[in-house]
Amino acid sequence: MAEVMQKLDAFWRLVVEVWQQGVLGIDIGRLLVAALIFVGFLAFRRLLSHLILDRVEHWIHRRRPEDDSRVVGALHDPVRFIPVVLGAFITFEYLNIPGTFGVMADHLVRSLIVFNIFWAFFNLVDPISGRFRRLEQVFTPALVQWFVKTIKIVLLLIAAATILEIWGIRIGPIIAGLGLLGVAVALGAQDLFKNLIAGLLVLGEKRFQPGEWIRVENVVEGTVETIGFRSTLVRRFDRAPVYVPNAQLADSAVTNFTRMTHRRIYWTIGVEYRTSVDQLRRIRDGIESYLLESPDFAKPPEVAMFVRIDSFNDSSIDIMVYCFTRTTVWGEWLRIKEALAYRVKEIVEGAGTAFAFPSRSLYVETLPAERPEAFVPPAAPMPLAASRVTAD
Repeated sequence: MAEVMQKLDAFWRLVVEVWQQGVLGIDIGRLLVAALIFVGFLAFRRLLSHLILDRVEHWIHRRRPEDDSRVVGALHDPVRFIPVVLGAFITFEYLNIPGTFGVMADHLVRSLIVFNIFWAFFNLVDPISGRFRRLEQVFTPALVQWFVKTIKIVLLLIAAATILEIWGIRIGPIIAGLGLLGVAVALGAQDLFKNLIAGLLVLGEKRFQPGEWIRVENVVEGTVETIGFRSTLVRRFDRAPVYVPNAQLADSAVTNFTRMTHRRIYWTIGVEYRTSVDQLRRIRDGIESYLLESPDFAKPPEVAMFVRIDSFNDSSIDIMVYCFTRTTVWGEWLRIKEALAYRVKEIVEGAGTAFAFPSRSLYVETLPAERPEAFVPPAAPMPLAASRVTAD
């Protein structure tokens, strides 16, 4: 019995020794207390989110402008992360970890603080950029979006550099190495920088913006969706995406149909040669009267309008109709053009004539009684040398 008690006593001393030594010289009791401290701050984080932040956001959303509510919404997650950082700091201070692991714990807390600060700045970029609407009067919205993206990238780079400095990693040599690498990359990425500069020129010249309908001859026609650093996404009317390099858009003629003030109709109407002068006048005057009376068409001197006898074609007398509609919407323009086509047909038929179609007439004054047969020349004789070779 005494031997058993001795063994139990030895086991208990071993348990106490393990409890006191714990991890890294910290007894398990202190570790459990530190864990409870950290869990308590996590619970406070949930309490902070549900009882304070959500109510503040709801109140601001009802009483403040939309931009202010967006700012508060952007800070929601970084503010909820503050108890985590504070809990980690108090936990490590309570444990008082010695040596290298203590230094690492200090660096970890500092890194979390830097991360939280720049996280808040990063989230604030978008709602704050909404206050820069006046810049869109000078720059295009797409260019303002580029500025916003650039600010975000700069914030990420600064945050990464700060955290690396905290951990003792000097960024000076890294930047120098990246500079040498950048020279080599720049030589092989000339097209990338060319497209980047071309994109800035496109945005600076305000050639087009997202949502506008453009056409680049022999390249693409469709609606602009995004203007990226390297290429622009144009959605064709069959919904197929086309990624066009910015350099190609900067060097080519771009037609922006969205910015049209009017939409043109340019026709050549051919009538038969048997049409008299009076009939031609009736047709011309009828079409011109319709264009001047219809509210769908813009009138001179706002735009040019011509209805004229234009030329004598091979099989028709051509009448030129040149006018502009007030609408630029394609579907509405098609409806107006269709109505004009109906009216032109009514005018031409009402004048007692008809439209011409391509034809060719052959006029022969006399036909001979007997026609000679067609002369077919005989085949050319072979050269002498060739005939000898054949004979051989």
